[in-house]
Amino acid sequence: MHYDAPTSHADAAPKRQRMKPGERREQILQTLAGMLEQPGAERITTALLAAKIGVSEAALYRHFASKAQMFEGLIDFIEHSVFSLINQIAERDGDGGQKAARMVTVLLQFGEKNPGMTRVMVGDALVFENERLHQRMNQFFDRVESALRQVLRAAAEVRKSPTPTVDAQVRAAALVAFALGNLQRFARSGFKRSPLDHLEASLALMV
Repeated sequence: MHYDAPTSHADAAPKRQRMKPGERREQILQTLAGMLEQPGAERITTALLAAKIGVSEAALYRHFASKAQMFEGLIDFIEHSVFSLINQIAERDGDGGQKAARMVTVLLQFGEKNPGMTRVMVGDALVFENERLHQRMNQFFDRVESALRQVLRAAAEVRKSPTPTVDAQVRAAALVAFALGNLQRFARSGFKRSPLDHLEASLALMV
């Protein structure tokens, strides 16, 4: 919403509205994500980020202690967005195999809609960055695999598999490797090759 306050002749000069702390923080993260969406983008420095926003580097550090914290803000968004959907799928009634396929689908859909986040997920954007960022993304995919194992184990039990735990572990690992591979191909194609290409047929072979 845009609001124009009345002005007097004595106060005709427009005043620059100061952003609230939360708004500036969100702007920084949105700009960082947008810069990551540029195919073949160079390593993003705080100087480049500050210039893109039109503020000083000092202004960035009033909201984030380091560039690593900015990337952690993006990872927080990825985790919240993806796992809120995965948890909803897990809680529904239905076939475990179909749930697993849906979980992989929402992960890849998120990547396609958020190309900059995809580069974070596959690690391309984290080269030369703090090691804990890589660890957090590894943990993210470990959590995805764990969620897949749970629903796939239930599906294996319904099928009367003699080794439901092993079956679930193998299928979950294959699905995560498949999803990660599709996301990497999407990022390295300059976001031209959709991670959803042939998805239904591929999932039918694995689930």
